[in-house]
Formats: sequence, structure tokens, C-alpha cells
Amino acid sequence: MQTLNEKVINIMCFGDSNTYGVNPKTGERYPRKKRWTGILQELLGSSYYVIEEGIGGRTTVWEDPLADNRCGIRALPMLLDSHSPLDLVIIMLGGNDWKHRFGALPEDGAAGVEKLIKLIRSHIYGKGCAVPEILIAAPAPKDEHLEKSPYTGFGMEAVKYSRMLPVLLEKIARQYGCMYLDAGQIVYPDEADQVHLNEECHRKLAEKFAEILREHFQSL
Repeated sequence: MQTLNEKVINIMCFGDSNTYGVNPKTGERYPRKKRWTGILQELLGSSYYVIEEGIGGRTTVWEDPLADNRCGIRALPMLLDSHSPLDLVIIMLGGNDWKHRFGALPEDGAAGVEKLIKLIRSHIYGKGCAVPEILIAAPAPKDEHLEKSPYTGFGMEAVKYSRMLPVLLEKIARQYGCMYLDAGQIVYPDEADQVHLNEECHRKLAEKFAEILREHFQSL
């Protein structure tokens, strides 16, 4: 039971459809208790508050002419204000930056994440709200059979680029003193659609995040 004076650690999970929780077999959304964010809340308990901020198709910095309100850097300032005070922001983005229409390279996706870090660090927060810490999570790479996916807009270069992104993001995380996780070392897209995580992977990802967060915040 949480007491009135107990500190609650607020964590915002900022991501795309794998944070939103798309079921690769149905295209519908998993129930909260089956999404990695919901499982993370369950694992961490009442001393933590896990905020879901995922939407399908979200990019780091690109405006999508075929899908409105998907630009991460435009959405982020409002979310930082509406959910403050925040202790930590988890950023798991980059997987949608490889769509043909953006013409982005792996380095561009990493640069997009870098801009998000800079925005979080420079944002003007309200009274009593400190600058949150940041955990950069490299998304699981696209499946090598991406051409079979019902989700269009990607070419096979997206598979190659998504596998190059983790090394680039790890370097940026070190440069800015952020925590880092390579999700592709733990989870993988389901063969049903080559893009989204199945239930088992949502739980594995939540368990890894919980391990990292407990260790970090208990050491403070």
C-alpha cells in the first residue's frame, strides 16, 4: 500500500506501434496487461507510474505526408508538459524512419533520436519539475522477410538500416549520458507481420526494462 509521502517514480514510454501494442496476428491493440508498458507497471508496482505514449507510424523527426500527427519531435514538448513531473523518458523510436518517402539513412534516424534527447534536456519545465533522465532503446530490427509484411512503405533497405541503428544509438547514449538498451538482443518481430512483437516478446521486453529500472532507481 502506497503512503501519502511515498515518492512515485514517473516514467513516460515514448514510442511507436510496438509501444502502442499492435498485435501482429490481428492488427488490433493488445489489452494493457499484455502490452510491455502495462506489464512493466505490474512488475514495478505502485512506487512507479508507467505512462504509455505510443502511436503507430511515429517517426523521430519526420512529417509523414500520408499520416498526420506522427512526428515525434512535434508531439514531445506537449507530452513533457502534460505528464510532468517526469523522472524518466524511455525513447524507443527509429523503426519508421526507413520508409521510402523519407529517404533517410541509418545516421539520420540516429540523429533524429539525438534531437529528441536535446529537446528533453533543453525543455522549459514547470515549477518543481526537474529534467527527466533518458533511456534510449534501440527498436528490434525489421524481419528479413519484410516484403511479406502487410505494412507498406518499407523496402528491403529498412531491414539493413534497422540492424545498423543499435550501434549508432549506443554511441549517442554514451555521448549524452543516457541509459541504453538494445531491444533486438531480447525480442524480435513476429513472422505474422514482420514488424510487431508477439505476447512473449512484450513480456520479455517488460522484464528487461524492469530489471534496468529497479537497479538504477534503487541505487540512487
